[in-house]
Amino acid sequence: MTGNVTLAIVAGVLIAAGVYLLTERSLTRILVGVLVMSNGVNVLFLLAAGPAGAPPILDLFPTDKMVDPLPLAMVLTAIVITMAVSAFVVTVAYRSFQLNG
Repeated sequence: MTGNVTLAIVAGVLIAAGVYLLTERSLTRILVGVLVMSNGVNVLFLLAAGPAGAPPILDLFPTDKMVDPLPLAMVLTAIVITMAVSAFVVTVAYRSFQLNG
């Protein structure tokens, strides 16, 4: 198996596990599901970027292979969004604990 197929399978398993955890009623499992699914999506973004080790922008020494910088920027944005969603779910879980005991 090549690295790309392996990474695609890993991303699929992470996304499937995250979706399964999102269907649970516990807010802790929902939080873990969001985190696992976002990691799977980040792996897919990095897989879509191009071959590993290639420069994102061509320098003085042009190469045939170049990584697309847009998916790399999208991964950074996805990390920030995941942190915000995680903070929101933790806040909702804490408030639920305060109300229900």
